Amino acid sequence: MQPGVNEPMNNPQSRLQALKNRRQSRPMWDSTMAAASAPEKQFLTPKREDTMRPPTSVNALRRGLLALAVSAAFVPAAFAEGPIVIKFSHVVASDTPKGKAAEFFARRAGELTKGRVKVEVYLNSQLYKDKEEIEALQLGSVQMLAPSLSKFAHLGVKEFEAFDLPFIFNDYNDLHAVTSGPVGRKLLQKLESRGITGLAYWDNGFKVMSANKPLKSVSDYKGLRMRIQPSKVLDAQMRAVGALPQVLAFSETYQALQTRVVDGTENPPSNLYTQKMHEVQKHLSTTNHGYLGYAVVVNKKFWDGLPGNIRAALTQAMTEATQVANDTAFQDNLEALNRIKASGKSTVHEPTMEERRQLMRAMLPVHQQMATRIGAQTIAEIYQATGFKPLPALPRPAP
Repeated sequence: MQPGVNEPMNNPQSRLQALKNRRQSRPMWDSTMAAASAPEKQFLTPKREDTMRPPTSVNALRRGLLALAVSAAFVPAAFAEGPIVIKFSHVVASDTPKGKAAEFFARRAGELTKGRVKVEVYLNSQLYKDKEEIEALQLGSVQMLAPSLSKFAHLGVKEFEAFDLPFIFNDYNDLHAVTSGPVGRKLLQKLESRGITGLAYWDNGFKVMSANKPLKSVSDYKGLRMRIQPSKVLDAQMRAVGALPQVLAFSETYQALQTRVVDGTENPPSNLYTQKMHEVQKHLSTTNHGYLGYAVVVNKKFWDGLPGNIRAALTQAMTEATQVANDTAFQDNLEALNRIKASGKSTVHEPTMEERRQLMRAMLPVHQQMATRIGAQTIAEIYQATGFKPLPALPRPAP
């Protein structure tokens, strides 16, 4: 047997590398799709039947027909042939807050446009994985996405990683003061130069930690291989408690946990439950240390090319869907946590005030470490919007 061929990979690091190699070897997407889907430019050229010069009125008619044909070539085919199709791709299940909101938006878009728009929702990474989807959006292969906020750092808009900072939001009131206010709008505007238009922020929820050992004190995290999204902030956060961050696609996380390629992860309860991660994790700690949310974005050229009344109807549908997303996220996370407890497959620990304080003290220095990367001004604007204090006073537990 040749080395490396059909050998069992008992070493966790080898299995991790195998997962990464498999992901890297996957073809991104067929770049010819965009060219194939673009409408062909057909020009109506008058055909001369003889050498006689036609009357002036005929020439004028021909010039008019030519101009009409040229202008028609630049109208998206979807506008001229049946409904406008919007491909909405995301990477989670249909029964998550994002999945439910995407389906709601698709239905309302059809209703408000009276069938002129058809939104096709592709869930669970059916079309593209985490690293592929934003490139596909920019190239026009899909029209709409709802990626997690840290993904935009790869476009050079690193300010979005402020949402990954540990303990920067105390609760949903703090969070929505940013996402529904001028700071949130300012961040979305930074995507315009990348060919992306931001429409809304959708909540997923506050994250909990999971592993195959109890996570109570900061020392419990030391040496654990913890799966994270691609984010320098999340990398620094895990290192701050002595953990070893491992970047993996969301769709690969369950298998990595099951095969012990990684030891644990962080996610809102709804993600853990719907992906059945709690079945391969013995312990969960409701740290609520960080936030996971999404920005619903569209291809800017596509959005700007829509008729004004269609854009208005879709904006209204998005406003309604955002309310559904946020309400659903809050409720689903409560229900998911209760179901995880009821399953008996993962023991849920609620940190004490002192345990939470220790975790905060370990992680809060990440704010200062990341100020150069994210931008000190962006962090200061979030502090101002939320009334953030570096270490809020926590009540002492009752004796």
